[in-house]
Amino acid sequence: MSETPKTAETLWVFGYGSLIWNPDFPVAERQIARATDWHRSFCMRSIHHRGTEIAPGLVLALDHAPGAICDGVAFRVTPGAEAATLQALRERELISSAYLETHLPLTLTDGREINALAYVIDPAHDQYCGNLPLAEQAQIIAQAIGGRGPNRDYLFATADHLANLGIADPDLTWLATQVRNL
Repeated sequence: MSETPKTAETLWVFGYGSLIWNPDFPVAERQIARATDWHRSFCMRSIHHRGTEIAPGLVLALDHAPGAICDGVAFRVTPGAEAATLQALRERELISSAYLETHLPLTLTDGREINALAYVIDPAHDQYCGNLPLAEQAQIIAQAIGGRGPNRDYLFATADHLANLGIADPDLTWLATQVRNL
């Protein structure tokens, strides 16, 4: 009698910013998904990827906001790639400890309810900058450049991909227009 091999648990990852257009891990399935009580926001100063310590940029994070919703993309990681994906995501997302790794309940557009790995902002971290006025965000994003390039490219790619997916985000749309005009 042979024992059934133990399989890895299904890993879903929630993308609400750059993961939407650059997951950089093997994806078996992708679905539009909704997180409740979270808001996508340029509330994290970027000192590595989209800015520097001297001239920080801004990157998106999920900021807790009761009653809010955030639509993004849920990615089901290709079976067998879970451990490597988790390691790569931790190297990418936890570079400065401003994000907290957590699991969030999501509702997929096909009605399924899942739990997905997500990176949310730590509001106690010194890189947290919630509630910056949009005009100030636009000024920072227009000028900042980091290890992964200009901050504006990150904004434009995210706003464009959200629009292509039919996901409305008025703040990102406004920011993209403003930054293009600066």
